[in-house]
Amino acid sequence: MSLLWDNIPFLLKGAYYTLLVTVVSMFFGLILGMIIAIARLKGNRPIRWLARFYVSIIRGTPAFVQLLIVYYGLVDYGITLGPLTAAFVALSINVSAYLSETFRGAIQSIPKGQTEAAYATGMTSWQALRRIIFPQAARVAIAPIGNTFIGMLKETTLVSVITVTELLRSAQLLVAQYYVYMPFYLGIAAMYWIMSTVFSAILESIEKRLSKVY
Repeated sequence: MSLLWDNIPFLLKGAYYTLLVTVVSMFFGLILGMIIAIARLKGNRPIRWLARFYVSIIRGTPAFVQLLIVYYGLVDYGITLGPLTAAFVALSINVSAYLSETFRGAIQSIPKGQTEAAYATGMTSWQALRRIIFPQAARVAIAPIGNTFIGMLKETTLVSVITVTELLRSAQLLVAQYYVYMPFYLGIAAMYWIMSTVFSAILESIEKRLSKVY
């Protein structure tokens, strides 16, 4: 285990990239997912169809394949992305499809009377969404969003194949250097568990606060 402790700084650097990819991908995935959810709920028929088709395609294909298309496939069309940028783009697109369904379900769970009451006070459709529907939907959506976040944290292991030196890639490099497997793989398993546990506690705290407000 001394090898593990001696290389903790290197693994922590990998953990930093794991968290970076997770947070950035979730951030853009949340924005894109909200846009898609609104398109499915409020758009005209062609827009709703396109949004549904997007979700079907992304959810129906592996994230690994999507990552390869973004990093390697786009090169055929003269678009070359760095490993980290490709990771951000591919995982943001992937998670947006799942988050859009979370948002859509949360928004639809709010009683229609809430919207009608907002319209009765003179609010526009956008004002009703922003002031009445979104805050209540956030309370409903926070738990599944948290689960998606934890899943994304673990799914970042995929980006090791395009040479992003996240946590798994860092362990693989150490294994190749020392020809020892168990300490490094057990070590990163513990690090993933710690990060997941910390974020679960943070999200649980946020969920409790939202439940008190709404």
